[in-house]
Amino acid sequence: MVLSIVAYGDPVLRKVASPISNDYPNFNNLVQNMFETMYQANGVGLAAPQVGLPIRLFVIDTTPFSDSDDLSEEEKKQLNGFKKVFVNAKIEKEEGEPWNFNEGCLSIPDVREDVSRKPLVTITYQDEDFQTKTETFDGLIARVIQHEYDHIEGILFTDHLSTFKKTMIKRKLNNILTGKIFTDYKIKFYKK
Repeated sequence: MVLSIVAYGDPVLRKVASPISNDYPNFNNLVQNMFETMYQANGVGLAAPQVGLPIRLFVIDTTPFSDSDDLSEEEKKQLNGFKKVFVNAKIEKEEGEPWNFNEGCLSIPDVREDVSRKPLVTITYQDEDFQTKTETFDGLIARVIQHEYDHIEGILFTDHLSTFKKTMIKRKLNNILTGKIFTDYKIKFYKK
């Protein structure tokens, strides 16, 4: 089932999400619905707060990146089929020389900006079977993980922008706040 994605301005996007346990109601259905929602919206990652749930869960499938002409064959191979569920994630460390990449967010439609992030991330998380893992990821996979992890910490990619850049996108953000934007996926605008 395709869920509605909550738009910029909804307080759930600013909450630090709560951990969940393996008895979370309808967990497998939620994960399946989140993947379906992400695919329908042409995303590569989706966090539970983006569907209105303040819990520490996000899903990633970087396969769409593997079609990019800007990547090496090795990078394409790494991205193709990388599909994971992250539950109760905690970033242990971020390493390397920061690099810029143009990011967008399904909760902030029509806004894309370069964001600086470190290229290597080590994360402890539970998979969909609630098995605990600690793994290190790099490149675009690390970036998608960092972006989605920010969501469960109540952080948006726009928070990483300079004051100047934030001023430049203010009108677009106001359009989202007032529902004056069109998306080709189900979106729920916040009403105060």
